[in-house]
Amino acid sequence: MQIILAVIVGAAVGLAVHFLVADRATRGVVIGPVVGALSAGVVWTILTWAGVGTDSVWLWLSMFAAPLVVSYPVVVLLSRSRVARDANERARLRIG
Repeated sequence: MQIILAVIVGAAVGLAVHFLVADRATRGVVIGPVVGALSAGVVWTILTWAGVGTDSVWLWLSMFAAPLVVSYPVVVLLSRSRVARDANERARLRIG
């Protein structure tokens, strides 16, 4: 049941990343929280299956570190690719 805590914290970290990265209007608001929740849940599951117990600090730190390490680059890459694609399309259409 503690995995629910990891998923919620991962979603919160992903939401914070969404608001901290520039060009918010170029991506959906749920991208950051979903990527954060998925990464926290997957890492929590892998560590649990590897035998790391809930008494270990590494398991609890993973629910903060994994969403930050995964969702920040994903959100940045999505924003950059959207901005570049929009600029190319504006240049192609000669609209500014």
